[in-house]
Amino acid sequence: MNKKYIVRLTAEERGQLEVLVKRGKGQAYRIKHANILLKADADGPGWSDERMAEAFGCHLNTPKNIRQRFVEEGLASALARKPQERPSRERLLDGEKQARLIALSCSTPPPGRARWTLYLLAGRLVEMRLVKSISHETVRQALKKTS
Repeated sequence: MNKKYIVRLTAEERGQLEVLVKRGKGQAYRIKHANILLKADADGPGWSDERMAEAFGCHLNTPKNIRQRFVEEGLASALARKPQERPSRERLLDGEKQARLIALSCSTPPPGRARWTLYLLAGRLVEMRLVKSISHETVRQALKKTS
């Protein structure tokens, strides 16, 4: 199979990767990516993607994706995880809604209450139609960021 992205490591890059692998300290995925780059080197072993996937216990696409990121973006990008293009879930509280939550929590509590509880704040956000539904834990995390 013809590879579209061919890895050619410089002596310095090879040295960095070998140190990372030999030391064995760090995130497991970084060590795996370093091993894949070392084995994919066209001037070195030049393993196939299938052989690397089998040897390192990963999906067949992993070596291909790491080679592509190395060629297009460099060594640092190939060693890191691919960042998400967009989050899995949209945030319930954007900046404006979070500001409204903070203003609400600083206001006077409802009659008969000494202070705002997380459940009261969550219920009030739903009443105000800022969100369809929200848990008290999401409210807690949003308030924790501000204090």
